[in-house]
Amino acid sequence: MSPDQEPSPAAAARPEPPAHPDRPLRAHARRNREKLVAAARAAFTAADDTVPLEGIAREAGVGIGTLYRHFPTREALVEAVYAAELDDVTDGASALLDRLPPERALRAWMERYAEFVATKRSMLNTLHSAWASGRLATPATRERITAAIGVILTEGARTGSLRADVAPDDVTAMLLGVFLSTAADDEPERTHRLLDLVVDALRAPGGS
Repeated sequence: MSPDQEPSPAAAARPEPPAHPDRPLRAHARRNREKLVAAARAAFTAADDTVPLEGIAREAGVGIGTLYRHFPTREALVEAVYAAELDDVTDGASALLDRLPPERALRAWMERYAEFVATKRSMLNTLHSAWASGRLATPATRERITAAIGVILTEGARTGSLRADVAPDDVTAMLLGVFLSTAADDEPERTHRLLDLVVDALRAPGGS
C-alpha cells in the first residue's frame, strides 16, 4: 500500500498489538500487585492456600477484578507468593552479612529459610502441580538456596569463623534433612535446636 492510500476497513479495525510483556507495570498497578502478594502471604501463613480469594483482595484493599487481572488463577497467585518468598530468602544472605558476623548471619539466615519451608507446607497441593508442570523448577530453587549459603560460608571462611572445607550444597542437604525430620512436629523448638547443631558443625576450630 502506497503512503497516500487509505487503510482498508479491515486494517483500520485491526487491534493494536499488545504491550510488550516485559514493559514495567504502571506504578499503581505494581503497588496493587505487591499488596495482593503481601495479603496472600499473610493469608497462606495463617491458614492455607484454599482461603477465599475475595478475602485476600479485601485485605489488599482492591477489588476481586483487580486480583484476577494480576492473577487469573489461584495457582498463579500461589506461585507469585512462592517466588516472592524465595527472593526474600536468597537475597537476604548478603543483607545479613552487612550487619552481622558470618556465624550469626548464617544462623539468622537458617531461621529465615525455616520460615520459608514452613509456609510452603500450607501451599503444597498447589505447588506440586506447579513443580510437575515445570513452572517452578525445584533444582533451580535448590541452586539459589545453595548459592545464598555459599555467600555466607565464603565470608565465614575468610574471617576464620566458619569452616572452609564444607561445600555449600552439603549444608543445603543438612538443612533439608532437618526440615524433613521435623515436618510432622508441633515443636518449633526442636527445629531451632537442630539448626543450632548445624551451625556448631560448621564453626571453625577455635572459632567463637
